[in-house]
Amino acid sequence: MKERSEPSTSDSRPVSSQAGDASDLKSETAESQSGNQKRSGGPRFWLLALVLLIIVPLAIFRGISAAFFGTITFLEVVLLFNLLIIVHELGHFLAARWRGLKVDKFAIWFGKPLWQKNIDGVDYILGSIPAGGYVALPQMAPMETIEGKTDTPREELPPASPGDKIIVAFAGPLFSFLLALFFATIVWVVGKPTTYSDNTTTIGFAMPDGPAYKAGLRSGDVLKEINGQPVHRWLGVPDGVTWRIITSTQGAIPIVFERGGNEMSISVTPEVDPSAKDHHWWQRSVPPKIQVAPAEKNIIIGKVYDNSPAMMAGLHEGDQLTAIDGVPLLSSMQIGYAQEHENGPIRLTVLRGGASWTVAVQPVRPLSPTTGANSSPLTPDIGIDGKDDADVIMVHPTPWLQVTESANAVRGTIAALLARHSNVSASQLSGPVGIMNIFYIVLSSENGWRMALWLAVLINVNLAMLNLFPLPVLDGGHILLSIIEWIRRRPLSMVILEPLQTACAVLLISYMAYITFFDAQDSGHLAMGGGPPEEIKFAPPDKH
Repeated sequence: MKERSEPSTSDSRPVSSQAGDASDLKSETAESQSGNQKRSGGPRFWLLALVLLIIVPLAIFRGISAAFFGTITFLEVVLLFNLLIIVHELGHFLAARWRGLKVDKFAIWFGKPLWQKNIDGVDYILGSIPAGGYVALPQMAPMETIEGKTDTPREELPPASPGDKIIVAFAGPLFSFLLALFFATIVWVVGKPTTYSDNTTTIGFAMPDGPAYKAGLRSGDVLKEINGQPVHRWLGVPDGVTWRIITSTQGAIPIVFERGGNEMSISVTPEVDPSAKDHHWWQRSVPPKIQVAPAEKNIIIGKVYDNSPAMMAGLHEGDQLTAIDGVPLLSSMQIGYAQEHENGPIRLTVLRGGASWTVAVQPVRPLSPTTGANSSPLTPDIGIDGKDDADVIMVHPTPWLQVTESANAVRGTIAALLARHSNVSASQLSGPVGIMNIFYIVLSSENGWRMALWLAVLINVNLAMLNLFPLPVLDGGHILLSIIEWIRRRPLSMVILEPLQTACAVLLISYMAYITFFDAQDSGHLAMGGGPPEEIKFAPPDKH
């Protein structure tokens, strides 16, 4: 049976939207191509890249059908991702027009222009590289080392007031925040899929020989506090079980739990999962865990494989499993562990049509596949899959609650990243490529469009908050420089400003390259190894 494992670091990985403000890291030198240049090379190149890097690998490794739907999903991801960036840039553009600042260019996408037209002194551009957009504002803090020369010499323009500069810089994050509220309102109406497991604090399975089990935690225990902070759900920020454990900075984590109506407390020292101890320097770091999984409301069989022990024992799709070896069954991981570690038959209590009975099922090794993950031998199996949507429900969180939780996630991630002895590292964050990977995974799933809308709320809040950091190449840096200009009654000297901006840009670009290094590996896994696993096949009963 497929196991429902503890949420991994990659699943709950904090998202960094440094992808965000494309205008702050743009290279207008490349964008200032003449409108008379040949424009056919750009789209041809990107179409060829799409075919060679996306469609062909998907077709080879996952089949023609998967390649088609994968390509459609990829295009949906690109459009949604670009929407988030372009709305942010639109905020800068509209604010600049409102306050009377000179706008040289407003570009959607980068690269050689596919279309370009000058209207009222503004060059409107549609580029050939679908990666966001930018606004060229020569009266803002100059960044010629990064952006190149502007079309309009700054000395010919009247200086903009610090107040106007602040308004223009703040408008980008404001529009991102408003877009987050827009998506949050849609989620409020259509609903967000969630599960009983996501919202419980009851332990469904404590891995034997794992840190939690050795410390005394057992299936059925209800977690109340972790590291002195209350927990109210398994996933989520800041009161989720997984979040409290990942962001803990203590060696031994104090945990308060309830068992049989009595409140108890213990300390658990997280450990790195044995399966992740062989990871290499080029892979994301893996934080230690306490090896527990949440309880599931109902464990229902979604599929019974032909010739499997489960089929021979009379199990059917839709049967509910309530106990294993006389112990209440709270997690499908209990079945997976029993299959692997018990030598004799597994006694399952089955509920069907109001009737309940117990059946003994002897796990056997399938004919295929012969190996599992990491080329390890496939363990014995009884031949069932759980029903994935057995406990899925729709919730309708208010827009303000969604935005507040997203803001808490951003603050919590930054605090955990900067804390001493933190289990959260930069390699676990996601940049532009990682965000697109997450969107791709989400949109490929059932109810994916609902989850994508909810994720867009998180990304937009992330984008708004991180762009307000007071770094010279971000919107917050422009605001800080404008405040300094307001106080000094003159802008900072370029002798100081130019090397400061360059240094910050180099640091930010280096950080983005570091994150993208890990995100690109995930993209490769999605394209070549993310297909459905090989179906389990069993020998006929007389050959078991």
